Amino acid sequence: MWNANPLREVVPVDWAEIARALRIVWLRSLNKPSTALAVTDLNQDLWRSALDVWQEAGQRWLGLADPSSAKGPSSTATDKRFAAPEWHTNPVYRTLQQIYLLASDWLLQQGDVEGMDEAEQRRITFHLRQFVDAMSPTLILLSNPAPLQKAVETGGTSVAAGAANLIADLNAGRLSIVDTEAFAPGRNLALTPGKVVHRNRLMELIQYAPTTKKVHKTPLLVVPPWINKYYILDMQPKSYLVEQGFTVFVVSWKNPDASMDKIGIEDYMDLGPLAASDVIREITGSPTVNVMGYCIGGTLLTMTLAALAAKGDERFNAASFMVSLQDFSRVGDTAVFMDEPAIDLIEQQMMERGYLDSREMSNMFNLLRSNDLIWANVVNNYLMGNKPPAFDLLYWNSDGTRMTRAAHGWYLRNTYVENNLIKPGTITLKGEAIDLGRIRQDTYAVGAEKDHIVPWDAAWRVTQLFGGDVRYVRASSGHIAGIINPPGGKGAYWTRETRDSMVSSPEQWLQSASRHEGSWWPDWVEWLSSRSGRKGAPPQMGGSKHPPLQDAPGTYVMEK
Repeated sequence: MWNANPLREVVPVDWAEIARALRIVWLRSLNKPSTALAVTDLNQDLWRSALDVWQEAGQRWLGLADPSSAKGPSSTATDKRFAAPEWHTNPVYRTLQQIYLLASDWLLQQGDVEGMDEAEQRRITFHLRQFVDAMSPTLILLSNPAPLQKAVETGGTSVAAGAANLIADLNAGRLSIVDTEAFAPGRNLALTPGKVVHRNRLMELIQYAPTTKKVHKTPLLVVPPWINKYYILDMQPKSYLVEQGFTVFVVSWKNPDASMDKIGIEDYMDLGPLAASDVIREITGSPTVNVMGYCIGGTLLTMTLAALAAKGDERFNAASFMVSLQDFSRVGDTAVFMDEPAIDLIEQQMMERGYLDSREMSNMFNLLRSNDLIWANVVNNYLMGNKPPAFDLLYWNSDGTRMTRAAHGWYLRNTYVENNLIKPGTITLKGEAIDLGRIRQDTYAVGAEKDHIVPWDAAWRVTQLFGGDVRYVRASSGHIAGIINPPGGKGAYWTRETRDSMVSSPEQWLQSASRHEGSWWPDWVEWLSSRSGRKGAPPQMGGSKHPPLQDAPGTYVMEK
């Protein structure tokens, strides 16, 4: 199955980099005296594991062991790839599983090379992991009991359906990770009632309709990432924040095309949070606006607040940041894709097209969780012959937006490559030298415990960079599930009751933090409410200068 070249056309794995990583490990192993001993140990482990498996199977056949005692090893207890019972009860499959896991662990250990540059070590480990995942026996029909059994039960119909799915994806040039017909904004996503009250060439501003008789005086602006559709924050047909008595406005970014290639980062500031704040203040009559930035929407917000601070502009009151980076010295696994050659390639692609295709970013994020977002779909779509899953978060993940050449090129260079945002006076925006220490708004920041895009301890750095009072909260789970988790959801969160900026390291912060069960959203609402003024009658939807243009979710979110 996996030797079939056509599959490589739809799976976004860099086989050249994998070959390079394997070659480096092989060449370095030639000079390591311990390599031969390590190979011997591996062979012994393989034989010992196989003998243990068959001995256990023999005992069960002879009635000397409880059949129910055949469980997977601890290393596979939560590995969804080996969920089928045959991986634990059938000695052939169990042996195959053990050989694969032992060989995988051995190879990854060989990739840990002393004296290697940290960035190079990270790159080799990442691509070795991609190779290990791609070599799983679950990706071959004859060595995966679940699709093999289905093929027998369906008389081969599932195999034919899988082949049809593969042909369809080859024609489309990509792996299908979700049933794209199952969802659509305005049909079963982005359903919170509201109006588009402003539109410019880069964003639509949506005002959500109030659901309470009284609302806080100070409105809230939500700035989502410009690389994604805004409705990640509007997956359910109601807004928790609106129900808590907040007047909520949200930016819906346009999906840029080649004609917009010269739109730069200052345009995103001007036409995004700055334009939105002007409109919101005119509609509500409030002199100030509270604001929340999600992911790189928070990075854009940071730039905007720093530029306004230099001018003495106090239009924004309290600021909230959800899994956002200001210091890009630690960027998790995304660092693998952000070295100089990779950035050069991205810039070349943007020069040719006038934008960066959202598919490029989607492939990168999918590789960060390849077993869940790539190989699980290979098994489901091609081996099992099933339709892609109908899952709203996966639909949103595949419904990305393009990035303008000028803005994204500037962003990559000044954040991931040079990390200029934390260097006072290095960046000039709106005619002002940027210094994050001038940002003195009360700030609420959230990091996520298992975030593979914005590590929680990197998100914590905002407590050291801003000049105002910062409350930092660590949520459980990852980049999406840790944030899209209003009350009623699972998980936990950690807080400190004393000033977070007084702690010198994220490790020290965690040692003195208290764990709370449930969602962190009520904590945020309490914090935000105390900075949003008294409650009164809701403002009108739109205004004389900004009459409603159409119902939410608007037109920009529909652009493909």
